[in-house]
Amino acid sequence: MYCEYFGLKELPFSIAPNPNYLYMSQRHQDALAHLLYGIQSEGGFMLLTGEVGTGKTTLCRSLLEQIPEETNVAFILNPCLGTNELLQAICKELGIVYRENNSSLRQLTELIYRYLLNNHSKGRNTVLIIDEAQHLQFKTLELIRLLTNLETNTKKLLQIIFIGQPELNTLLAEPRLRQLSQRITARFHIAPLSPEETHGYIRYRLKIGGLPGNQEIFPDKIIQRIHKVTGGIPRLINVLCDRALLGTYVQNKYKVDKTTLEKALVEVKGESTVKRRTPYPLIGSIAAALCLWFSIVWFVTTPAPATDMASEEVNQITDIKPRVVIDPVAKPTVESLSISNSDVALSVLLNHVFGMNFSSKQPCQQAKLEGIACDVRSLTSWQELKELNRPVVLNVNVERQERYLVVSAIDRGNALVLNDKGEQEFIPLLSIGEYWTGNLTFLWRPPVDFQKPLTMGDKSATVTWLADAFSVLDNKDTRLTDLEFNLALSKRVKLFQNKHKLTENGIVDVMTLLRLNEELGRAIILNKPTPHDNLGAN
Repeated sequence: MYCEYFGLKELPFSIAPNPNYLYMSQRHQDALAHLLYGIQSEGGFMLLTGEVGTGKTTLCRSLLEQIPEETNVAFILNPCLGTNELLQAICKELGIVYRENNSSLRQLTELIYRYLLNNHSKGRNTVLIIDEAQHLQFKTLELIRLLTNLETNTKKLLQIIFIGQPELNTLLAEPRLRQLSQRITARFHIAPLSPEETHGYIRYRLKIGGLPGNQEIFPDKIIQRIHKVTGGIPRLINVLCDRALLGTYVQNKYKVDKTTLEKALVEVKGESTVKRRTPYPLIGSIAAALCLWFSIVWFVTTPAPATDMASEEVNQITDIKPRVVIDPVAKPTVESLSISNSDVALSVLLNHVFGMNFSSKQPCQQAKLEGIACDVRSLTSWQELKELNRPVVLNVNVERQERYLVVSAIDRGNALVLNDKGEQEFIPLLSIGEYWTGNLTFLWRPPVDFQKPLTMGDKSATVTWLADAFSVLDNKDTRLTDLEFNLALSKRVKLFQNKHKLTENGIVDVMTLLRLNEELGRAIILNKPTPHDNLGAN
């Protein structure tokens, strides 16, 4: 719409992973150079990580364009597959012929091994690239490791590149994956752009888009603001710049100004980041001074509360570290930490606990695209909340107004609560109890197509996921079923439910899946035991 107006040939800030628009920061240059070198070297595993939107996939597209001609590549975009499905996907990518409906794991592996040997005899390399690799399950990772066992005296016959979010490092650090982790020969992390790189990034994309050389659309101060609000994440920069250009075009202007940028930011993030100024500065200053004076008087005259063993242990927790310390003079309360908007509360939970980077506009719909579900529940006790064992947004009633309390952890009768800025504080559960209505929203990762509880005879991808989960937990090479929920799988579900004190009916409901996710190590839980508890997840 605005291309012709600004003299552009195409949209410069599309979020599609177009390698032509790849801005090579120093870190991007280093990563690409080492990946290209690694592909032509002795082989093994290489790891490329970065936050969502930092340009990992775009860098990979650029890598594919520069791979030597004597290299065959299998590029897997969707790693959420079972072991058989992954091997079939690799065969399809490499052009290996196989029986689609009648090939076992062993047969597919043999076909790939033969292909690798044949390729090597012709002086060709074979590379497997897996994007979004943080979603790979343990059993699949073990299978991939075994594929690299085929080697000569000088090199591996299959080179593998994992591309994923920082969670991939956590996954590969698990003791059970130490054999694979030891085979990683190169690790690279793409950091967000620096302020200087953000300037270069915006100007580079405009240049590639065809902007005339003597034209300036984004002044330096505007770019400084863009870097500040996006944190240097290229994808966020693209979205914001695109919206700002559209707003500038609508106003018949040729430069993005501050007002237009802030309006674009509201549209993109769903909220304004501009602090409102008080219309009466003098009154505001006097009020602030009085508040400070009363705070000091209260702090000096109020005796320190008695310290008990429980509070000392809470202070010793090492796995919960506040990002920002809230004013120590002000006592944290439900009133001070609760949030007035449910979407803002959910975005706080997603961004600060799940490590996402979402706006507060329909965060649950954004989360759904990342495989995270928002589930609403009504509970009657703290025990039920502890059994749910997931970070939650509690509905609270403060002075007859519905507000929301973000709880990321519970320890020894205390809740770790986040305010709208992501700052954290402990509040006793007893203090929250008088405000909580019993309603809440919790976040979890369901299987891809999970819609309703699974029972005998059901056929779906969730049944396959369930069978894969138990094969991983039981360290078995084969599933109990491929597609249909059979008697063997039902019996295994009952044993699992009995172990975790769930209703032993063989029906796979949300609570059963929650416990399964915990067993598989793919859950962010609510109950955080202190180090001296020496306990695992509840």
